[in-house]
Amino acid sequence: MADDLARIRAAITAGDASLGIELGSTRIKACLVGPDGVPVAGGSHHWENQFVDRTWTYSLDAVWTGLQECVASLLADVQDRYGVPLTTLRALGVSAMMHGYLAFDGDGELLVPFRTWRNTSTGPAAAELTELLGHNIPLRWSIAHLYQAVLDDEPHVPQVRSITTLAGYVHWRLTGRLALGVGDASGVFPVDPATRTYDRGMVSTFDALVADRHPHLRLDDVLPEVLVAGQEAGRLTAEGAALLDPTGTLQAGAPLCPPEGDAGTGMVATGSVSPRTGNISVGTSIFAMVVLEKPLQRVHTEIDLVTTPAGDLVAMVHCNNGASELGAWADVFRQFATALGSDADSDTVFATLLGQALEGDADGGGLLAYNYLSGEPITGLSEGRPLFVRTPDSRLTLANFIRTQVYGAFGTLSLGMRILAAEGVEVDSLFAHGGLFRTAGVAQRLLAAAVGAPVAVGRTAGEGGAWGIALLAAYLGADGTDLGEHLATQVFGGATLDVEEPDAADVAGYTAWLERYTAGLAVEQAATDAL
Repeated sequence: MADDLARIRAAITAGDASLGIELGSTRIKACLVGPDGVPVAGGSHHWENQFVDRTWTYSLDAVWTGLQECVASLLADVQDRYGVPLTTLRALGVSAMMHGYLAFDGDGELLVPFRTWRNTSTGPAAAELTELLGHNIPLRWSIAHLYQAVLDDEPHVPQVRSITTLAGYVHWRLTGRLALGVGDASGVFPVDPATRTYDRGMVSTFDALVADRHPHLRLDDVLPEVLVAGQEAGRLTAEGAALLDPTGTLQAGAPLCPPEGDAGTGMVATGSVSPRTGNISVGTSIFAMVVLEKPLQRVHTEIDLVTTPAGDLVAMVHCNNGASELGAWADVFRQFATALGSDADSDTVFATLLGQALEGDADGGGLLAYNYLSGEPITGLSEGRPLFVRTPDSRLTLANFIRTQVYGAFGTLSLGMRILAAEGVEVDSLFAHGGLFRTAGVAQRLLAAAVGAPVAVGRTAGEGGAWGIALLAAYLGADGTDLGEHLATQVFGGATLDVEEPDAADVAGYTAWLERYTAGLAVEQAATDAL
């Protein structure tokens, strides 16, 4: 132990540690890794989106306040653990929730509040672009937001000179360079996997579409440049260092990797960047990323075509709603425990409830749960109303209730994964990550039933995308080594994985539950209409 501390302390002092920062939906997290890619320190800051004027958003002030508090907690963690300050870095990377719309004028001023991935107000634009380009353009993609603003004649459009994602915006402020990693860029506008940049034919088609109304919206001028994993994307400026750490402890000069989206960093954090591999990330949203061997045969509005951080084609099943509703119910039970005089903390309550789920009936006892806090494009719902539904003869027990809430977190994902299976997409392994998997075995087992495939979870399952972007930062200067090979040999070679095979009884029960879930979507639609 003393040798490990001395080794890590020496690496930090020598500036040989790499830092990844990810702005997730509910937490901004920092992860510092040593030369071997192993996490050695961390920091975090909790934040929440706001629903303002029927738009899901975060203020830019909240972005920088959150980043500074996150970095401050990281610096304190390094000092506490190793007794040395963190002043210089080998490399730095920024990741954030994908998609959305951040539009700026020629002076770099934000034109309208940040529109996050949760917003589903871009239906006409997404449908028209999907038809025109022959490529699925989901509601949350940046280009859908831009074109919807054009269709709506929003007054800010004539002033737009650049658009980017949240990760791209933070990177821009830290380095002065408007760039995106190819994975994040593929959720802005379609990317050609052969060239690993925006599809030239589609760019020309879009430019022609808006030329009469807004000739200044030439995508080559408006979109960030695209870079792939391993390329340097600028260096931390003095102004950028001061934005992250106003105390001046963290110094300028570190190179940055291309900024990435949380989908790409989740792939890296699970080593799932090679064909026939995939990963499932569970947080505020839930999504599966499957690296394809070949393009899909048809355009599916339920499936995004994006890329890995290295530019390889990926089928993405993205569901706007993940584990938030399950977390809300866990908090209700925590409040009940407190009312009984228990001092059990949130983690203990959550783990206890998840354990109960395995005691429930395989089909959930006839109960249904919809986790729709926001709209869900895969099931055609523009807004969400969380629901718990049962019939008079349902078997209402705590175990069935919690099992159904976990099933509810996976329901929409299952519908998307069935589309990939019908396309003949084969996956050798699915890796799961996110805080839900810190409780060993439970969510992993039920997820295996939901997707009908083995699900692996590593010891770093709770580290998530902050670790993934730290690994991409450390990948800078990897001397041309393939990203998948680099991760397999340098990071995951000796990793311990827990693998859950689908249990036949669980699969049969979940299949019956999913049939009721699909039929019950009419109830969810009625709730959005009435409430």
